[in-house]
Amino acid sequence: MIARSRFRNRWYRHDARRRFSAGGKCAAAILVAFSVLTHAGISPAQEMQFFRIGTGSTAGTYYPVGALIASAISNPPGSRACEAGGSCGVPGLIASAMTTRGSIANIEAISSGDLESGLAQSDLVQSAVSGLGVFAARGYRPKIRVIANLYPESLHLVVRKAAGITSVAGLKGHRISLDAIGSGTRVNAQIVLSVYGVRETDIDDAAVTADIAIELLLQNQIDAFFLVAGYPAPAVTELAEKGKATLLPIEGEAARELTNRYRFFSHDRIPAGVYSNIGEVSTISVGAQWIVNADLNENLVYEITKSLWHPRNRQLLWSGHAKGKLLRPDTALSGVATPLHAGAERYYREAGLLK
Repeated sequence: MIARSRFRNRWYRHDARRRFSAGGKCAAAILVAFSVLTHAGISPAQEMQFFRIGTGSTAGTYYPVGALIASAISNPPGSRACEAGGSCGVPGLIASAMTTRGSIANIEAISSGDLESGLAQSDLVQSAVSGLGVFAARGYRPKIRVIANLYPESLHLVVRKAAGITSVAGLKGHRISLDAIGSGTRVNAQIVLSVYGVRETDIDDAAVTADIAIELLLQNQIDAFFLVAGYPAPAVTELAEKGKATLLPIEGEAARELTNRYRFFSHDRIPAGVYSNIGEVSTISVGAQWIVNADLNENLVYEITKSLWHPRNRQLLWSGHAKGKLLRPDTALSGVATPLHAGAERYYREAGLLK
């Protein structure tokens, strides 16, 4: 029997329904038709179970990577056996990627039990469990646990070519987007601006997600936007191919100050050719992590982790998106400062990846 899902957060429910992409709308239809099993283990009868993965906007990297993970761990009843070339996911599990406002929204929804899992920036995950940074005011989230580190996320500072902006300080007086309130990108953008001496009162902030920012930039209604995502990010690819935008570098003394003051940032480079007509760009990055609530059933998380790293799923992960090639069990624990979920920890110990 499938347990009734709990939707205590009305804002999150409204936002998730409103902001679904085509794939998200499909997930929404499933959610309307069925309740979600959140705290049950794996049934011997392979009862159908639904499992959501909160991502971000469709213009970023979380959504396609979340969809890849959902495919890897799903194994609907009646599927062909893994050994016979069928699904190597968790028996009876149907996972779906959902569009959300991003890291902070995912952390809060998982903490409250309104979402089974999600992707989030490593810096915000650590802030959540320690009650520091943005969560000093929001309140700490002690039940957040990690399944795996996935890949590095690069900060993209996308500027409209015709705006003539050549530096971060040059953003002053322009209408830009730091991303939506509740996103990890916004938090990182605020930090970057502060190091460059740009106050939020110095700009006109549109405060929209990247998918909306694309349209606003194409209509010359904003001059720049921030995006933290693994490259290539669809938002940037589209604008670069149309010759409408380029990327500003985060480099020099400011970049050194960022990585020295905020240890969760790393120096990074977006290689030449990733985006049409854009050369190599120096920037900074944070890690992307897959997180769940500590109360989620241990056996379920163990089976999900085991399915994610099943050898037969490697081709699926590596061929679905450029960042999929970085999803590897040997780097799944890299940069993980937040406690692992008990089920994930059990898998990594059995696999010899954790002592």
